[in-house]
Amino acid sequence: MVSRGELFAECRSIIAQRDEDTADFDTTCIFQDLLGDKTPMFLPKEPVPDDKAAEIRSLAKRRAEGYPLQYLLGQWEFWGCNFKVGEGVLIPRPDTETLVEQVLDICRREKLKSPKIADLCSGSGCIAVALKKELPEADVYAVELSDAALGYLKQNTAANGCGDIHIIKGDVLKRETAMSLAGLDILVSNPPYLTSQDMSELQTEVTHEPASALFGGDDGLDFYRAMTELWKTSVKVGGFVAYEFGMGQHDDVKAILEKNGFTDVELRKDGGGIIRTAAARNTIETDLI
Repeated sequence: MVSRGELFAECRSIIAQRDEDTADFDTTCIFQDLLGDKTPMFLPKEPVPDDKAAEIRSLAKRRAEGYPLQYLLGQWEFWGCNFKVGEGVLIPRPDTETLVEQVLDICRREKLKSPKIADLCSGSGCIAVALKKELPEADVYAVELSDAALGYLKQNTAANGCGDIHIIKGDVLKRETAMSLAGLDILVSNPPYLTSQDMSELQTEVTHEPASALFGGDDGLDFYRAMTELWKTSVKVGGFVAYEFGMGQHDDVKAILEKNGFTDVELRKDGGGIIRTAAARNTIETDLI
């Protein structure tokens, strides 16, 4: 049998052929997952059973081919919680924690202990679960259309002790979906926002993620235009909309919000210094709320 140290060096070399920068991290994650050991190299001379070694080599080869590490592992961490992921659902990203933080700041500032929140394009449910964890008295709705993503959404809400999140299968671009939820304190969404050009230049890893969760129209803004128009009557007067978006889209998203009667637009940067999210207050009176 091969030792852990020998196998690690072998697999690291395989992955490094594609990406030297992430080879150590990727190999460590694969070892941790398949060996069930958080510090797999603490015992480098420990022998690895042949069947496990074969599995580890197989994952290393797939990673070297550009298959997402998160899909290989079948799970990924977000906001301190583990989320099941696989083909058919968008991989949670650290940038999205900025959106969660902005919503939580709104709740603290406005003293909202039990807000009614709708997470549109919920995907894996990472935003909905994170908010429910931090706001246990909140009434949280997660709206998702994709059957594949819904499967992960249901698993993740249950596995993270958030089985009371209301899961709705629906198209966020349909008026009937928007009409099914009213009186929202906060509408939050990380919708598809990649442009046509972005889609033509995707990294290999990202091509494995569902295009429906990535492509936001020619300029990447289709969902913001449609959702803001359709859902503004679902947000109560004084309530908030909070969006994540791509690099350089902040001015356009701000303009869309203001055109639809939202004010006090607050832009926020992610950990990399990129303006990543916007939150705005609804000031439009409507008989539909």
